[in-house]
Amino acid sequence: MFIHGDGPIDASLGEGYKPLWERLASAGYASLSLNKRGINGSEGNWLDQSIDDRVEEARQAIAWAKAQPMIDETEIGTWGASQAGWVIPKLAGKEPLAFSILVAPAINWLNQGEYNTRMQMQHDGYAEADIEQTVAKNMKVKKLLRENASYEKYLKLVCDKDAMSKERWAFVSKNFLSDATDDLPLFRSPVLLLLGDKDINVDSKETEQVYRRIVPPGLLTVTVFPDTEHRMISTKTADSEFRALMISIFAPRQITVPEYLDEIEKFLKVIPQP
Repeated sequence: MFIHGDGPIDASLGEGYKPLWERLASAGYASLSLNKRGINGSEGNWLDQSIDDRVEEARQAIAWAKAQPMIDETEIGTWGASQAGWVIPKLAGKEPLAFSILVAPAINWLNQGEYNTRMQMQHDGYAEADIEQTVAKNMKVKKLLRENASYEKYLKLVCDKDAMSKERWAFVSKNFLSDATDDLPLFRSPVLLLLGDKDINVDSKETEQVYRRIVPPGLLTVTVFPDTEHRMISTKTADSEFRALMISIFAPRQITVPEYLDEIEKFLKVIPQP
């Protein structure tokens, strides 16, 4: 079962999942992935969902999978990226997952947002004074979120060009208190944590430290890929739009760092069978 990250994502991530689906199929696993709400004709709007809504949506998909005659319900696991890091631990407390694969998950929503702001602005060459000014402004936005402020009050604080949409504000208001820490003890089956050491979206060091501290060592496998960013793409590729485009067109199976798919396959081969 695939659990998407943030954004308006279709079932195949614009065909980005296909190399992974192929590798999983070669290992004997079927892949189930849904369009997010409102994408490609799916009903609803993903921006209306809370993290708990996404957990229940995943449970419904798993229930459907269990009803399929070709599926062994004792071997259903999850793969999830980024924002899925708040969904999968909760899901593990409600479903008997055979395994969980988490790619670049964050721990705390607000901390992740500040980290991403700082790292992205540093990457883009902003001066430290500009970064601190932006962070200070974002602290005021956090205060509004904690006060359950209206969208109109939020608009008064930020410039129009920087403002999120009303729907996005509602989405963030539902989810900004998300923190995986209290849910990590819910894992009862093997967990593979995959991180990039050059991730500017998520603080991979914090994530690794928290997972190692809370998830039972006997269940946890951690791999940190060098010179790799949030999407499991090498920094060399991520920093070159032309290189990324050429690889995605002519060698899509090579868009991620080669060890990424290898680690997933190796992990699945050593999972204890029921």
